[in-house]
Amino acid sequence: MLDILFSHSYYYKLDPKQWKNKTPFPPLGTLYAASLLRENNYSVDLFDVNLLENPLPIQSVLEEKKAKYLVIYDDGFNYLTKMCLTNMREACFEMISFGKKENCIVIVCSSDATDHYKEYLEKGADYIIQGEGELTLLELINAIEKGNEIETVNGIVFQKKGIVTQNPKRTVFENLDQLPLPAWDLVDIDAYKRIWAKSNQSFTLNLATTRGCPFKCNWCAKPIYGNRYNAHSPEYIVKEIAFLQEKFNVSRFWMCDDIFGLKPNWVQEFNAELQKKNLKISYYIQSRVDLLLKENTIDALAKSGCEEVWVGAESASQKILDAMDKGTKVAEIYEATRLLKAHKIRIAFFLQFGYLTEIKEDIRKTIAMVKELLPDSIGISISYPLPGTPFYEKVKEDLKLKANWTDSDDFEMMFNGSFDSVFYRKLQRFVHKEYRKSQGFYNLKSLLKHPLNLNFQNLKSIAKLGYYIPSAFVDGLILKLSRDEI
Repeated sequence: MLDILFSHSYYYKLDPKQWKNKTPFPPLGTLYAASLLRENNYSVDLFDVNLLENPLPIQSVLEEKKAKYLVIYDDGFNYLTKMCLTNMREACFEMISFGKKENCIVIVCSSDATDHYKEYLEKGADYIIQGEGELTLLELINAIEKGNEIETVNGIVFQKKGIVTQNPKRTVFENLDQLPLPAWDLVDIDAYKRIWAKSNQSFTLNLATTRGCPFKCNWCAKPIYGNRYNAHSPEYIVKEIAFLQEKFNVSRFWMCDDIFGLKPNWVQEFNAELQKKNLKISYYIQSRVDLLLKENTIDALAKSGCEEVWVGAESASQKILDAMDKGTKVAEIYEATRLLKAHKIRIAFFLQFGYLTEIKEDIRKTIAMVKELLPDSIGISISYPLPGTPFYEKVKEDLKLKANWTDSDDFEMMFNGSFDSVFYRKLQRFVHKEYRKSQGFYNLKSLLKHPLNLNFQNLKSIAKLGYYIPSAFVDGLILKLSRDEI
């Protein structure tokens, strides 16, 4: 009989936009929890749902394993789990019912369960873990096994005699290096490699060097790791990298931190540790433009193997950035982009449209910035109210009919913004067309100047101008954002 069957509730196939990319990552947060419980002498296994179409296969696994506990522990490092997508919520409810059918004690740890714990308890979950979960889970299961009172376990919600009890929050875990390395051996890495082979990218694994974010962007939810910021040591991360290289022959990594390298000199020490161990890797990260401009951060990133940086540019309107409490300046977006390109590091922008008070002039500024700076990639989102954020509190009265997206490509405007859902869906496509059009013109100019430097991707970009020029023009007219206005 198995002590604990770990699983989670993010299904890439239930999120078509993400599945289309063919770049799935193992559930890293789940692997940390499984590793800690195993280190404390519990027998554990993982039922990884990332690559499945629905929860039905877990039924036979539960029947076979006879696990005492079913722990549905979402990967809090995956930002998509913070969005509380209804497809994943419904899948989790099914998993809970299957677990109860097999007489499991069901424990759920996720952003959505943290925000909507009553719904999860009503569906049969025995305990909800709120916030950072490893130590809470260990203490909870120890208490159950020893017959101790669970009222003393901080960070949980449970129901007793029909009354919902929410225990006090747990103190944030600071010394991350005390955690054992994630239980990578529980993952079918070859299954992930087969999917990645269809993506035209090198196989990549996800690592987390930090937890939490100290900044206060008022639309960004932090239900798991909070506003505190704690980091693994460079030695811990390099040890994990060395293990993954040897075990799985992987040398490319996605550093899935909210913000990579915030701790002073961390990136420099990380680079030194890699050199010391003679490890050659490539990796990509998320950061902030203001942090990238500090000291010699970009130089250290380049030397340590960083190939791409995603920054939350959000908008080229300082008015919008200030309304978001972003804490960055438009000028910093320009300077960070210049420096990253000078160091041959790819730069990618997260852009957000639809924030309160946005007008077309703000949109035009953002599109103009994208066309001028030509980042290597862009990701576009629409302002999305997440429970627990100041932004959510501002618009919650509007969330009568719909409070969560179905999947990450939903793009529904759920509050009364400046424009409606039809406008923003059209705007997303328009911005991508303007971006691709600008890339095509840039590549055409480069080809005329240096005809011997042509490559297939550049030629393809130039050829597509025949589509993007008229299509963007028509979209611009419909949106009243035509080319001569941008």
